[in-house]
Amino acid sequence: MALIDLIEETVVRAPLKATEKDTVIRELVDTLVQAGKIIDAETAYRSVLDREAKGSTGLEEGIAVPHGKTIAARELTIAIGVSPEGVEFGSMDGKPAKLFFLILAPPDKAGPHIEALAEIARMSRSKAFCSSLASCRSPAEVVRLLKDE
Repeated sequence: MALIDLIEETVVRAPLKATEKDTVIRELVDTLVQAGKIIDAETAYRSVLDREAKGSTGLEEGIAVPHGKTIAARELTIAIGVSPEGVEFGSMDGKPAKLFFLILAPPDKAGPHIEALAEIARMSRSKAFCSSLASCRSPAEVVRLLKDE
């Protein structure tokens, strides 16, 4: 399944209200709960924090991909957040993250999880695309841009 097939307005927060790493993760997990994609916010949140404790998932060029494996997810799911101001996320280049792709998958489904991470890595190579995505001001804009990509 392509990552783009998982993206709908209900799993996008643009702009994010959160201004700190932990609250960004919480807001995106809560978005997935509200969209009916996961069944237990606390379990999902803890799985992402546990993964972050092993090393930040803040990449470069304003992108972060917090993720985790959790029984709270019945299948691969994603939430996307956009923070125009950026949030300190411990990124590799030291810059604040503006684009967040929170990925959750069941513990027994490693394949789709890895494929989703690879797809985000490919997308992130285009600075122009990432800049356009970071300037989106609504979930509809994010979905439209991703579907046109």
